[in-house]
Amino acid sequence: MNVLQQVRRTIERTGLLVPGDGVVVGVSGGPDSLCLLHVLLHLREEYCLHLHVAHLHHGARGADADADAEFVATLAAEWGLPVTVEQQDVPALARAHKLAFEETARRLRYAFLARVAREAGAHKIAVGHNADDQAETVLMHFLRGAGPAGLRGMLPLTPLTDYRLLSQIANQQIGKSANLQSPISNLYLIRPLLEIPRSAIERYCADHGLTPRFDRSNLDTTYFRNRLRHELLPLLETYNPNVRARLCHMAAVIAEDYSLLAQLREQAWASVVREEQEVAILFDRAGWQALPVALQRATLRQAAYRLRKSLRDVDFVHVENARQVGVRGETGAQATLPMGLMLTVGYDTLSVGNADDAGPPPDEPLLWSTEPLPVQVPGTTPLPQSEWVLQADILEEWNVPEIAANPDLWTACFDVDVLPASPLALRPRCQGDRFRPQGMGGQRVKISALMVNLKIPRAWRDHVPLLAAGDEIVWVCGRRIGAGAAVGPQTRRVARLRFERTRFQIAHLPR
Repeated sequence: MNVLQQVRRTIERTGLLVPGDGVVVGVSGGPDSLCLLHVLLHLREEYCLHLHVAHLHHGARGADADADAEFVATLAAEWGLPVTVEQQDVPALARAHKLAFEETARRLRYAFLARVAREAGAHKIAVGHNADDQAETVLMHFLRGAGPAGLRGMLPLTPLTDYRLLSQIANQQIGKSANLQSPISNLYLIRPLLEIPRSAIERYCADHGLTPRFDRSNLDTTYFRNRLRHELLPLLETYNPNVRARLCHMAAVIAEDYSLLAQLREQAWASVVREEQEVAILFDRAGWQALPVALQRATLRQAAYRLRKSLRDVDFVHVENARQVGVRGETGAQATLPMGLMLTVGYDTLSVGNADDAGPPPDEPLLWSTEPLPVQVPGTTPLPQSEWVLQADILEEWNVPEIAANPDLWTACFDVDVLPASPLALRPRCQGDRFRPQGMGGQRVKISALMVNLKIPRAWRDHVPLLAAGDEIVWVCGRRIGAGAAVGPQTRRVARLRFERTRFQIAHLPR
């Protein structure tokens, strides 16, 4: 594959660049970003590009990260390009905001790139995602049950405003002026290498004498994407050697189909929405019922997204159940939607709003799936349709009094050797569930009664995650630890489980 020619075709077909563009290039020093910068340098004269290199040191990985930053700064100087290299203490910020390291790094990196673009007068930010990254992203979205929006994968050209939760940190990093509505408006993320396989990028680097840096964390299979890259995709290739290309082709087809569906959805939305408030959206019942099935589903998803800004996906089961109720339900019929939303059938309207007047969901990990969610120890378990993950580690060292005095309700430690033999899973409560809380002498209590005593609102009781091993509940997450597997003086191995806020499925990190 001729990488330069393919990138040129991608640019022309998708309109990534126009003559005179200012482009900030996110360069980590790895093969993807190094290839990207080299290619754009070759295209600089053709497109009259104004290139600016940017590298953010995350304050982690010690001497390796220091060497990465020095490598990028030296390379930019050798190639005659302006460069901005900065360092931030990502681990400290992650702890302060109770975010996972990867998510904190992603937000800070994008905000940093946006600020550099503003200062450089550039409107484009180029990152080095390749075709293999696209295949991994599509597969991750498929595994979590995403709809067409997720199955599009990454897009070659994306307004930076499309990245949820970035605006707040961008405001802090870049600042607002009276004439600037949003510091990330008119900024676009571009991915010129999105159709180039990783193998072709590595060959390009070798052919052009480029010596990229190597990040050892890419081999750590406790990260979900790395497990998928090093374990699942190679397995799928034994069924179809071209599975990566097939996933990319599927994403391209779905992206075009979704674009058409989005246009039709906006037209339908304008015709059937009677009233839109912060807490509820009202549809004209007859008009909504007359829509094609695809648009009925699309408008329900859109209502959920507008009412719950942090919602990433709406499960098909939720949407289809709500659609069936909306089509066939009598006045007063209801159907549950994610994050405490409810569809209610009125006399001549359908409303989507808060269930039982519960208000928005609490800012804590909630489980929106009715199916048990297997938990890897060690490993990372993402909660469906959520910004949270459950991070599990085996501790090398621990202190029993410190564990007993742990102030973080969303972190729990267990004696690995006395955990029930059944695999661990997160699940919602079931009728008749009982639990042996630590400190109650082995007495069993009903989960339903415990939740009432803990004053958990009724609307959220079915979404509190329970950590279970078979029929044994070992943690009412965020509330009580079970007595059976508590850490004690005789403990030889400790598993630490903690919930962290993250959005790893959208962690399309600049490379």
